[in-house]
Formats: sequence, structure tokens, C-alpha cells
Amino acid sequence: MDLKQLRALLAVSETRSVTRAAAMLHLVQPAVSRQLRLLEEEVGAQLFTRERNGMELTEAGRVLAEHARRALRELDQARADIRSAELNVSGVVNLGLLPSTCDLIAGPLAEEVKRKHPDVHLRVRTGYAGHLQQWLLAGDLDVALLYDREPTPALGIEPLVDESLYVVGRPASGLSLRRPRRLSFLRGKPIILPSAPHGLRALVEHACAVHKITLDVVAEADAMNLQKAFVHHGLGYTVLPGVAILDDIARGVLAAAPLNPALRRRVVSAWPAQRRLTRAARCVLEEMRLLVSDCVSRGRWAGARLIAV
Repeated sequence: MDLKQLRALLAVSETRSVTRAAAMLHLVQPAVSRQLRLLEEEVGAQLFTRERNGMELTEAGRVLAEHARRALRELDQARADIRSAELNVSGVVNLGLLPSTCDLIAGPLAEEVKRKHPDVHLRVRTGYAGHLQQWLLAGDLDVALLYDREPTPALGIEPLVDESLYVVGRPASGLSLRRPRRLSFLRGKPIILPSAPHGLRALVEHACAVHKITLDVVAEADAMNLQKAFVHHGLGYTVLPGVAILDDIARGVLAAAPLNPALRRRVVSAWPAQRRLTRAARCVLEEMRLLVSDCVSRGRWAGARLIAV
């Protein structure tokens, strides 16, 4: 199995045609057909079927194509690393951000990376912590922010901040950032939470179970914007981190109060431990670390405190 065969596989899967794949690769059609045939002989499985709309990957072909994309991406990154060893930092960095942190971090981080490392191309994806971790382990992300993760053989972890969670309601609810509410405030209230097994829901439910508080979950919403919209329209209360609601409170759209005992969760940066971080990824990781520290120091990350490492 060589690179030409893998590139032929991906070109045919993309174009659904050996003829168009040959043109894309600047090869003659028989050469592409021969590479596919050799590849099928090596893996011992048929990789394509001919359908009315063109060439379709078989199940074996889909598995091999997924691994081929990752292998070629790693090789392309290796070339970029070698070239950048004596030159400016360059390459593509796939970054995963949590929805609660995206608005605060994404723009300033992209601006700072562009200013300091103009040859680094940043690709940003957002998702909940469980999805981001899966994408890290699958090789689709280089670096990500996660909640409450400990180092494992598969993941490198650096703790960044502990952040408080707040009970959130409408402005008429009387909630105030200066007046903490006991956790028992949630008893008997209509509550809006993400669906299980979302980490925030697990944290809230565990704390309430410890204090023998039964929650009345009237609606489930896995997007923070939906949680806030449901609260705004009078469906009930929710629990969110300060970074997600600071602007809404300033605009008078929502009100919030810290909880007593405090509910806190840890935000960490993470990367695949079994894959070497590229220079570009290390630079993005460092810029993100500095940006998070600056946001906390300036009070832009409500309820957060830096973790000394």
C-alpha cells in the first residue's frame, strides 16, 4: 500500500468516477484503475461498487478511506513541521471549543494567532465536551477545551480555570449576582436542563441528590441558547456558567445568582497524548492559555478563577 494508491482511493470516492479522479490526479485512467486494483488485492476486499450515480464505496472502502484521510493528513502535517523547523511556524491546527467559551475566546484567539503566526491556519469546531473528546481521540482535533477531565494514557490535560455555575431566571425573578441562593432554591421550581448524560446535568443532579433536593425538570435543551430562550419565555429556571450569561445580564434579558453551596466545574485544555503536538498546535495552545488567563484577570470570565499549575 503506497500513497498513490491511497490518493487514488480518495479521489475516486470524492469524484465517484475513475475518469474524473484521473484528471484530478493528472494521471491516465488505466493508472488509477490499476492502483485501485492493487489496493483491493492488498486489503483483500472490494472497495467500490458501480451504481447508477457512479462509483460508491463499500463498507470496507469507507473504513479504508477514513484511515487514508487521517494518514495523509498526518503526512501533510509532518511535511509542514519539517519545513517550519527552520522557518516560521506554519500548518493547520484543528481546535475544539465548548459552546460556553466560544464567543469569549474564538475571535480574540484567531486574531492573536493571525498576528503572531500568520502561516498558521486555524480551524475551529464547537461541541459539547463528550463530542470534543471523541474528536480528539479520533484525530479530528489537535487541541480542545473540555470539562472536568483528568489526564489519561489517551489524553494530555492542563487545568486552566474553575468556574462557578449560576441559577438563571427572568429579570423579575429577583435573582442577583450579589445575593447567593441556597441550592434548595431549586426545589419545586420548574427547571430546564440539558438531557442526560450531559456533564452539566450530571453535576446539578448529583449536588441535588446529595442534599435530598428533588428537581422538577420541565424541559430539556442541549444548546445553551435554547436553555436561555426557554427561561426568557417563562418556562422556568436553568443553571449555567457565568461566561454564558454575563452579556444577557448586562442587557437586562436574564438575571442570575450564585449557588450556596457553590457548584463549580473545571475547564481544561486537552490534546491526544499518543500523537506529538505540532509546533503550530503548541503555539495555539499557548495563545489560548494566555487568552484564558487574560479573560479571567480582567473579569470577563464571570465566576472563574485560574488554576495554579
